[in-house]
Amino acid sequence: MRLSQLFGNTLRDAPSDAELPSHRLLVRAGMIRPVSSGVFAFLPLGWRVFAKIQAIIREEMNRIGGQEMLMPLVNPADVWRATGRYDSVGPELVRFQDRAGRDMVLAVTHEEVATMLAAGEIRSYRHLPELIYHFQTKFRDEPRPRGGLVRVREFVMKDSYSLDVDDAGLDAQYQAHYDAYARIFARCGVRAIPVLASTGIMGGAVSHEWMAESPHGEDTLFLCDACGYAANEEVAEFTVPPLLAEEPLLLEEVATPGCKTIQAVADFLGVPTSKTMKAVFYTAGERLIFAVIRGDLEVNEAKLCRVLGVSSIAPADEAALANAGIAAGYASPIGVRGVTVVADPSITTGANFVAGANRPGYHVRNANYPRDFQADIFADIAAAYDGAPCARCGAPLRSARAIEVGHLFKLGTRYSQALGATYLDADGVERPIVMGSYGIGLGRLMAVIVEQHHDDWGIVWPASVAPFDVHVVGLNLEDDEVRRAAEEVYRELQDAGLEVLYDDRAESPGVKFADADLIGVPVRVTVSRRALKQGGVEVKRRGEKDVAVVPRDRLLMVLQR
Repeated sequence: MRLSQLFGNTLRDAPSDAELPSHRLLVRAGMIRPVSSGVFAFLPLGWRVFAKIQAIIREEMNRIGGQEMLMPLVNPADVWRATGRYDSVGPELVRFQDRAGRDMVLAVTHEEVATMLAAGEIRSYRHLPELIYHFQTKFRDEPRPRGGLVRVREFVMKDSYSLDVDDAGLDAQYQAHYDAYARIFARCGVRAIPVLASTGIMGGAVSHEWMAESPHGEDTLFLCDACGYAANEEVAEFTVPPLLAEEPLLLEEVATPGCKTIQAVADFLGVPTSKTMKAVFYTAGERLIFAVIRGDLEVNEAKLCRVLGVSSIAPADEAALANAGIAAGYASPIGVRGVTVVADPSITTGANFVAGANRPGYHVRNANYPRDFQADIFADIAAAYDGAPCARCGAPLRSARAIEVGHLFKLGTRYSQALGATYLDADGVERPIVMGSYGIGLGRLMAVIVEQHHDDWGIVWPASVAPFDVHVVGLNLEDDEVRRAAEEVYRELQDAGLEVLYDDRAESPGVKFADADLIGVPVRVTVSRRALKQGGVEVKRRGEKDVAVVPRDRLLMVLQR
């Protein structure tokens, strides 16, 4: 490819809204262009990288027995209604009617259609296991796209779906994907780690995310360097440090004028915040949720959603509390009616806690669970924090920001039961197909590669995904001898099977070298008057400082090492 003929230009300045290095560099290098908020076009340079990432993923999916197909972006709403996601997924799911008035959606993922197809094709246990996958556009109407390709509205995802007779089969296919993802990310040059994750809108029992640590990441991980435990903050577990053992004492009401916060109450009564019960209120639809947790901890809303079986909650306002007869700042679950009480196990790590008295200006001492109140749900809803003891080994956890690059889900039979995807077992008994779902966003993976492989001058592509193998830079091209030599090098390298980008433009050396660094091809070969006089051409590897003059007859051997 001659750079003079390439569609797309490099830019000296980054977009004003670009926060992440990958966003800045992919736009400046002429790889992508914004079309609208969260929607990007891939220009030829970027599309070559995209295609190489896709080829790596395709090879690894085929390696574990995947069969490539294609499912439509436009889905009938009925299958989404059957699984409940037509109503449970928020406005990011685009709903519309076709000209015949039929309800349709733009797929944000393809579990419904994959299951519908399985219901039509699978009859017997002899047809299982199966693994299907595709590369398809998704559209999610994200409220706040950001980070270039990291969070977008339209994107291409590889999603695969495993179909099995039982959980043992699902476990095997899940592990196969786990191993395949490790190979995919390694081949793309990405340092990613698997972490336990929430199943979110997908549902199912088990989920892992592959995460790439990045200071620009939207996700927070909690990691234990001692035992290797790793989890997204949405599901991270830790051991709550216990308090000194005490005999339960009788409830005692005390005046706490103006003390509406945990810290204010603790200071007023001279107790640590760990000796208080914190009340946090939410609404889930029409329900008022009363979350109770030890005062030195915070509620993890993702955990709370999961134990409630809802996709989202919202903080309750004072009007909602007043309608329920709850005094904001002075509430406790003792004697409260008409609310769903969710209690965290941390309130059993000690005794004789301070809690609200359910009237303004008063709290109670010596509140104990379950003596003084009952919870509708008793479950872990606590948010992990830096230094919290690891639930597995007790060593301190550390937090890290990260970007998700892949996700694995054990769906079980949630979708197959909803859509009637069954098979007949060896005894002729009809059973639901056991499913798994596995995704990788290709554009986001491309962005993460740049996040991990760049310097002050531009992108440093790993050879496996670079748009070209070699960037030939021709200088002094007004000199016929130099131009002939540059053209010969270009043809010779192409004839040897290398992918070559040839800068044949009438630009200054400074512009050409700056663009070469910005685009980030692994090797730069410079053909110039000076190099020819020294007996060859200059070879420089991207990311290294050394420049070597290599004789023309040894160039191919040097490049292929």
